[in-house]
Amino acid sequence: QVQLVESGGGLVQAGGSLRLSCAASGRFFSVNVMAWYRQAPGKEQELVASVPGDGTTNYGDSVKGRFTISRDNAKNTVYLQTNNLKPEDTAVYRCRADLSVPPFGRVSPYWGQGTQVAVSS
Repeated sequence: QVQLVESGGGLVQAGGSLRLSCAASGRFFSVNVMAWYRQAPGKEQELVASVPGDGTTNYGDSVKGRFTISRDNAKNTVYLQTNNLKPEDTAVYRCRADLSVPPFGRVSPYWGQGTQVAVSS
């Protein structure tokens, strides 16, 4: 089965940085859009950033100018470079990849288990 495995979360002081990684593995034909979401306690899940693979990127307003999303297609991996972290960035970060899967090439979303980012003030 397809799996997304995240890494890079942890505890960091305000103003610090973390690089999150998410690698897709398993049986699929291609990787379409890849994205990062986050959910803080008591909050709804929100889109942090996405990278469709056509050279464009999209960011949520709260992270623009601080976070950078990128992907390595050869490794089926998406990264999220988080700079100038703020306490309000504290959340569980989950990656999502829309994958074309056998047998018919149906595009379906797959999710990682989540990695905790905690930013202290």
